[in-house]
Amino acid sequence: MPGPADARSRLAVVIPAYEAAVTVGAVIAGARAAVPGAAVYVVDDGSTDGTGGEGRGRGATVITHAMNRGKGVALAAGIARALADGADVIVTVDADGQHPPELIPALAAPVLAGRSDVALGARARGGSMPLPRRLSNWLSARLASRIGGQGVSDAQTGFRAFTREVAERVRPTDERYEYETAFLLGALGTGFRVACVPIPTIYDGARSHFRSWADTWRVARVFARYGRRILAGAP
Repeated sequence: MPGPADARSRLAVVIPAYEAAVTVGAVIAGARAAVPGAAVYVVDDGSTDGTGGEGRGRGATVITHAMNRGKGVALAAGIARALADGADVIVTVDADGQHPPELIPALAAPVLAGRSDVALGARARGGSMPLPRRLSNWLSARLASRIGGQGVSDAQTGFRAFTREVAERVRPTDERYEYETAFLLGALGTGFRVACVPIPTIYDGARSHFRSWADTWRVARVFARYGRRILAGAP
């Protein structure tokens, strides 16, 4: 099993960020403290509030988009840069502070140990999660579990760790929030092993860029691609 030094040298942390100057600094600092020596990438997706400057000031490598292109494009850009720089394991963390960066080692542990190819930071569907999110989280987890033939307790989490092989083989072209769904379902459909690691459920009232109707429709269309597997179950 890889030790801490191996984990640090092999890890890259990708943080997609849009208008996140207030929170991204703490996320970067937490990631650097949790996995010293890991490469940290912030993808500034067309922010106008100084997000990119905050990232540079905290020592992250910043990839800048001149205009907002969507979370999926930002994630794909960060993952591609991490792969180009030689990462073996990639962790994605949201910039809004709802993913605890101090738990990166626990999240990455099953991947680094070779027990899984993807690890999901799984939130409990308790009272701190808004009711609409609770319902959509439950439904998406049930559908993803059926598609993949293995238990998925949180299909909507953006706090994830995965191997280089997964990143190279699963390359969605989706541009916005549905990218994360497409990535997970692509990994499940390809037969990659998925582990779920419990994490706290944090909803602090911060502004969300998720557009309820438009982005929910985009996510639903991704699930629809797997309609046959949803009906018949995984082979």
